[in-house]
Parts: sequence; structure tokens; C-alpha cells
Amino acid sequence: MTEQPSGENTRAVHLPPAPVPSQQPLGTPVWRSATYAFPTSQEYADVLGERMPGYTYSRIDNPTSDGFAAAVAALEGARVGGVTGEAFASGMAAITGVLLAYTHAGAHVVAPAAAYGGTYGLLSQLLSRFGVATDFVDMTDPAKVRAAIRPETRLVWAETLANPTMAVADLPALAEAAHEAGALLVVDSTFATPVVCRPLEHGADLVVHSATKYIGGHSDATGGVVVGRTGVVAPVRAVRIHTGGSLAPDEAFLLRRGLETLPLRVRRQCDTAALLAAAAARHPAVARVDYPGLPDHPGRETARRLFDAGPEGTRFGAIVTITPHGDAAAGMALADGLRLAKVATSLGGTHTLAGHIASTTHRQMDERALAAAGIGPAAVRFSVGLEDADDLIHDVNNALSALGRIGEHEGALNS
Repeated sequence: MTEQPSGENTRAVHLPPAPVPSQQPLGTPVWRSATYAFPTSQEYADVLGERMPGYTYSRIDNPTSDGFAAAVAALEGARVGGVTGEAFASGMAAITGVLLAYTHAGAHVVAPAAAYGGTYGLLSQLLSRFGVATDFVDMTDPAKVRAAIRPETRLVWAETLANPTMAVADLPALAEAAHEAGALLVVDSTFATPVVCRPLEHGADLVVHSATKYIGGHSDATGGVVVGRTGVVAPVRAVRIHTGGSLAPDEAFLLRRGLETLPLRVRRQCDTAALLAAAAARHPAVARVDYPGLPDHPGRETARRLFDAGPEGTRFGAIVTITPHGDAAAGMALADGLRLAKVATSLGGTHTLAGHIASTTHRQMDERALAAAGIGPAAVRFSVGLEDADDLIHDVNNALSALGRIGEHEGALNS
């Protein structure tokens, strides 16, 4: 029996497939397919039921996204082993995935008073509606963390470097306190990256990153990732699948590409941040500088104990929070006076970014919460980029010096 020729529409739909090379490509392939075909219904059922490996639908798994998650797991778990990862559409999706996986009505979380505003808002405004209680405490004091833990505590949530105070968490002490209570230690290590610190080596159970930041590194892709041992990550994977917060393949490609230059970028950014912090601390318009590389920062010795060092010395991160004298208007004037650094959201990219904290990244906090977190009304967070240090310091010094001239001008107007 002769085969009937296909019609033009059928031919257009059923084109020859693209070749799959047997040679390993150096660039990560981008698998944009949302769905995958099977030779039999049984194989389809077995892959979907996770009885055999494979791909069915990219909301569940995608090869490019899986490759990105595995790459982050390899960096975070380089000295631990058995670490897997789950990629999410954003850092907040990753944070949400962990909290939904390990809390329930009646559960309790201990979190930093100086938490990222998105984490603070999720815990205090959303999950509280579903019966999840949270105590926000000073995570630099393990005694206060132990005092806050209850029998129903499920998670101790920490930030390797707190956003934006750069407080340094004593991860081994927090892990001990959490594990004694039967809770997990989850660490948001976005500000540190594996180039500065790998929390799994210090007892953390899960590590969360907003990959939008340093991991991607170019302010052009949004994503998040959670890594840890397979059994601990499994409930987080289930939440990702159920809620649909999966990372798109094009974003995964960009984020994974960023990993290849992560050490080069972060080392350079840390070096510049240290110089900027030291220069800002000497300026008469400055009331306070938060940077653990400064001699008087309370977390300096903890950082020296836990953080990686290179020929340049300990890497203290690349965020510098500068609080000028004055109120919120002074902080906004500092940010607005910058010419090289950009007033913009996010962090960790090639450009130096600045933002008035109380009105932007931590807008979810009222005055009491800001005070408890140690965030002044004038505080400005600087995410140091890849510009030359001298140029950046000159820009910040000019903006700080202008604050004094603004004050003198206002005084003259009021006299």
C-alpha cells in the first residue's frame, strides 16, 4: 500500500527535528520546548510519575533550568557532596517555595530583624494570615535565637550577610541551635554567593539565592534557586511544581552563563566595596557605614572565621550601606546626588546601584521594625559594581559633600 503524501499543513507542523550533537557544546543549550513527546503512553506515564528520568512539561522540569540549578549546587556543595538544586522564576519564588514547603498553620519561624524586605513582608503580612507565626530577632546573637525558638519552630531563617546592615550570621552557632530544636537552618546567601561563603559547609540545611543578583551578574535575567541535600530539597521541589514558579529556559541560560564569571566579578566588587566603605567612613557628612570589612564592624571577626579569603584578604561582600547625618530627605538627596552610580532596584550587576532603603527595598517595615533592624531613616544601600574604585569614590564623595552645602543653603533660607 502506497503512503499517502501529507498535506501542506501537516508537513509544516511535522518538520524534521533538529540534530542533537554527540559532541558536548561549550555553551549551554536552550531547550525552549514546553512539552515533550513519547514513543509510548507507558513511558509518558512513567516519566510523569517519576518512575524513570525524563522530561514531560517545562513547568515540571526543563533541561536548561535543571542545568542551571545543578551548576549552583555544584558551587555551593563543592566540599559537601550530595547537593541538588531547584530553580525558580525569582528569588522571592524560591523563598516562598521553602517557606511553603516547611511551614503550616501553627508553625513558627525565627527570622532576622534585619531581613530582606520581601522576606519580612511574606512572613509578616502573608503567611501570618495562614497561621504561621514569626519572631524577628537579632540573628548575630545566638542566645537571642535560642530564646526565640519554640517547640513549634520549624525554621530558623538567616542571611549570611544581612540586607542591608551587612550583619554577619554565626552560621555554625545558628545551625546548632536550630538542630537541637529539631528545626532546619535556611540561609539566604544572596549577598555572599559561593565566592564569599558556602553555608552548607557550616551546618545549613538549605541555601537560597536570588540569582537575579550576583549569579546572573548583568541585570538582565530574573531567577532564584534553592540548594541542599536531595531529601531536604524534595519538599521544595514539590511546591515549585504545584505552584508553577519554575524558571524559564532563556533566563536559566543567562543565569548559568553568569556563573562562569562569578568569582572574577565578586572578587573585584569586594575589593572596590572595601575601598568605598573606608573612604565613606572618613567623610564628615556620614553618620555610619555598615560594612564588615571595617575594623569597628561587629561582625568582622565572624566574617574572618567563616568567609573565604584570597591574596587580597578576606572577602567581606560588595554591599556598603552609608547613612548620612539627617533624616530620610538626606538619604534621598545622597542617592539623587550621584552621577556615576545609578538609582535603581536590585544589586549584584556590573553597574553600581544605590537606593534609599526605608522607602524602597524595606518599605514593608514600619518605623519600629526599621529601628529594630538597625536601619536609619537616611540609610542608602550601595551595590558596588565593576567601575574603577577611584571613580566611584569620587562620585560618592561629591554627593556626600553636596549634602553639607544643601544644609547650609537651607539654614540660610531659614535664618
